[in-house]
Formats: sequence, structure tokens, C-alpha cells
Amino acid sequence: MTDMRFSDLDPHTRILLGPGPGMAAPRVVRAMATPPVGHLDPDLLAIYAEEQELLRYVFQTRNEWTFALSGTGTSGMEAALSNLIEPGDDVLVAVIGYFGERLAEIAARQGANVDRISKNLGEIFSVEEIETALKQKVYKIFSFVQAETSTGAEQLHVKEIAEAAHKQGALVVMDTVTSLGSIPLKVDEWGVDVAYSASQKGLGAPSGLAPITVNARAQETIEKRIKPVSSFYLDLKLYANYWNGAHAYHHTASASLHYALREALRMIYEEGLENVHNRMRTNAEQLWRGLEAIDVVPFIPLEYRLPPLTTAQVPAGVDPHKVRAQLLNEYNIEIAAGFGSLKDQVWRIGLMGYSSRKENITLFLAALEELLG
Repeated sequence: MTDMRFSDLDPHTRILLGPGPGMAAPRVVRAMATPPVGHLDPDLLAIYAEEQELLRYVFQTRNEWTFALSGTGTSGMEAALSNLIEPGDDVLVAVIGYFGERLAEIAARQGANVDRISKNLGEIFSVEEIETALKQKVYKIFSFVQAETSTGAEQLHVKEIAEAAHKQGALVVMDTVTSLGSIPLKVDEWGVDVAYSASQKGLGAPSGLAPITVNARAQETIEKRIKPVSSFYLDLKLYANYWNGAHAYHHTASASLHYALREALRMIYEEGLENVHNRMRTNAEQLWRGLEAIDVVPFIPLEYRLPPLTTAQVPAGVDPHKVRAQLLNEYNIEIAAGFGSLKDQVWRIGLMGYSSRKENITLFLAALEELLG
């Protein structure tokens, strides 16, 4: 065997200001260094119970089925849809960007008859538009993204949209991957049946866990399904039996990731959810003012612009990818390009979790102004 020598692990220390992952606070990183225990250890099960209460706090719910799946946000998306959908079910998806399209694709892969309604990139739906679409047939599920990461737009009027869906007999599945912990989200008050998220954005933990919450109406639908869920790994009944019931073995969860998520959630609880949202908004407004001062105009109108994810229009004559590379290589600042048709038109700038700090905003604006000058 060839003699191979490997250096010590020493990646660059980046300032993560992209669409995720965000930065993790030092105390969250320290929590991951706690020695792991087994996935059925009484200590870990006690930590799960605390984590569930903290997740109920950030989701603003009392749902029994509230826990974190082992996987990224996409696993939450797939779990939400695969547990509710049986082949031949009618599903309506409201698409305002890339992740709405992913919802539609996953629903189709589960054998659903999927109808889409779409808006131009950067736009959102009115309640009336969604009401009209819901009346076209009897849909089992209506699904949409609250905070569309690809465009930086927030779908407003969630409570009214959920009421319209329920009036037509549909369950509401909402993507909260970018919204949870960053902007107001009230699962119970708004009547959202299933919401899922990810650990690495507004919650401020490393990637690898997908929080999900399921209300009694959706839980009953899952428990009464005719065919077993196509995915054993993402079967929410099995998850519930691991978290809430007899703690029966399902899979080997990472104690280290749950240590980190619990600590990140505890930080949100200590600060207070409303205070967190206010801080996110205040910092985003500082970013928006600074961008406008150097003629880098936000893409989304102010009334539904996302605080945790800003799409900023690239000035004419500027190579957006060269600037991104310079930010990374010269300043250790990571931002992202746009998706699809927006690839060369916008930068995506994230202020999520521990990344949303004034010193990061000041440094980023100064670096960008220098590079554009």
C-alpha cells in the first residue's frame, strides 16, 4: 500500500452568509464535542424529550408528533409527502421557486396526480389565486413553501391560505426550511397540518437533522393509510414509536447532532422567539440599506422580502461569479449565486441563525463595496 500522509484537519474558517448552512455558535460547536451515547441510552432519550419541547416552542405547536428526523431538509420534505400520499391521490402545489418545484417532483414520485400553480420568480400568490385553484378538484393535499430560498420571497397570508385549503378538504403541508427560527411561524394558530424544516438555517445548528411536526388530523390520515409508507427510513409512525412510544429501535441516530440541535434551540429559547425574529429583521434591514447605498438593489419587494435570505441584483457589467470567488478567497465570506434563470442576475445573501450578526453585515458590505469599486 502506498505510504500516504494526511495533514491535520484544518478547513478555512468561513463567514457563512449564503442560503445555508449558516454558522453555528461556539456553544453549539462545543456541545458536539460531548461524548456520544447510544441511540437508546436513557440520557439521550431524556435529551430527546427536552428537544421535542423546544421544537414545539419554535414551531408554536402542541403536536404530539414533533421530532427531528435524521437527514437534511429534503428528508423532511420527502417524509411529509410520502407519509400522506398514496398512489392516485390528488395533490396541488403552489410554486414560487425552485423548492416548490421539488415539492411537486417528490409528490409525483409518490404516485400522486400533481397539479401545479406557478408564479413568476420573485412573486407570491394571493389568497384568492389559491382559493380558485383549490376549487378545481378535491385535493387530498395542498403544499407550498413559506420562505422560498431560491428567490428570497415570503409567501404571506398563511392562515387564510390554510383556511381555504381546509374548506375544500385538503391537508396543508408547508415547507419551513428557511423560515423556522427566522420569521414568525405559528403552526397551531395558522392551521398548518404538517410543517418540516432543517437544522442548519434559522435554528443555527449543523446540517443533518430535519425537524417536523404533524397535527392530529394529518396523523390520523397517516395511521389510516391503506398501503405502508414506501420509505421505511422516513415512516413517521416508526419515528413516533422511537421518540414517543416504547422507544423501539428504528435507526442509529447521531447523539452528537442532537446535542447540537438541543443547544441551538436552547439559545433561541433563552433569547425569546419574538426577540430572535426582531433581531433577524433589524439585521436584514441594515443589510438592505447598505446594499442600496452601493447600488446593489434587493430583488424582492419590501412587503414580502425575507429577512433570512436576500436576493440582491448584480449591477450591470459585473461578473457575479468572479465577485463571489473574491469574497470567498480574499475575505473568507461565502454567499451564493441565483438559481435557474436568476443564476447570473442575483446574489443570495443569508443572515440565518448565528450568521445574523451586525459585525458580519458590516464586514460583508465593506468587502463588497471594495470589490465593486
